[in-house]
Amino acid sequence: MGLIANHHQISTDSDKMNMVYKMKLAEISEIELEGMPFHSDVFAFTKLHGNGNDFILVDEMSQEQVPEASKGKFAMLCCARNLGIGGDGVLFMSGSARSDLRMRLFQPDGSEAEMCGNGIRCLAKYAWETGYVGQSFDVETLAGIISVQVREMDYTFWVKVDMGVPNFERSCIPAIGHGEFIKEQLEGFEVSAVNTGVPHSVIFVEDLDIPLENIAPPIRYSSEFPEGANVNLAKVGEHLRIRTFERGVEGETLSCGTGSVACAAVARKLGLVGDEVIVETKGGPLIVSFEGDRAFLEGPAVTVYQGELSDEYRWSLSQEL
Repeated sequence: MGLIANHHQISTDSDKMNMVYKMKLAEISEIELEGMPFHSDVFAFTKLHGNGNDFILVDEMSQEQVPEASKGKFAMLCCARNLGIGGDGVLFMSGSARSDLRMRLFQPDGSEAEMCGNGIRCLAKYAWETGYVGQSFDVETLAGIISVQVREMDYTFWVKVDMGVPNFERSCIPAIGHGEFIKEQLEGFEVSAVNTGVPHSVIFVEDLDIPLENIAPPIRYSSEFPEGANVNLAKVGEHLRIRTFERGVEGETLSCGTGSVACAAVARKLGLVGDEVIVETKGGPLIVSFEGDRAFLEGPAVTVYQGELSDEYRWSLSQEL
């Protein structure tokens, strides 16, 4: 009899919890957090990747979806691979008074990056397939106006990005001191640095299978780089093979577009490669080419899926933001 009564009590408690939960979900439609339109609009997003460097794209062409003050925290929560959508960053696409489109990238640590070579290819794919742009267009970024060309070849979507002129001057990387940062001793390694939209350090090695997760942080946070730096390992062979520890992600990513350009630019400056370089990242190959001093990055972009945030997850976000 006691067991039966106890079982009945558990069932009653469970029913009450379910009722409270359903009531709480019902309240979601009434939530409005400092302009975040959870109360009326479906929150849609698109998941894309460029050679395994994956992004959540939020379309803000018609209206702001995430308030300015919440964008960094939104990225931190949604990029979490176990508790969120998962990604190496959130791309916010909007209109621009200076260009065809505007791209902003917020990273898993909540910081905003100036530029991302793989991210801009993903944004280009979405913009082209959505009909916002033609095959050639410009994108406003914190690193400046970036020109982009898109094409489809053998069922693969390819994007060519004008990455501008890699800047080796310390003041532009930025790095402490004057002149160029080439083959300097730092944390036991011979390090070169360049800005390809964001600051990158490059270390040439004979063996790529070394613990990047241990090597990178002291260089990434070195006082030599006031704004920090991404850290790349590169090995010269038939192709240029690289690994990248990304600032903002604070870990190794499968691919880094600006890192690929940085490694190719440093290798070219040192006479190790020519004007066209195939860069092998863990996520696949990219093509870096040079016309004079100007660098171009070419590679694929893939749409993984389109989705909508559930009422449950939107409510959860509203409690955090």
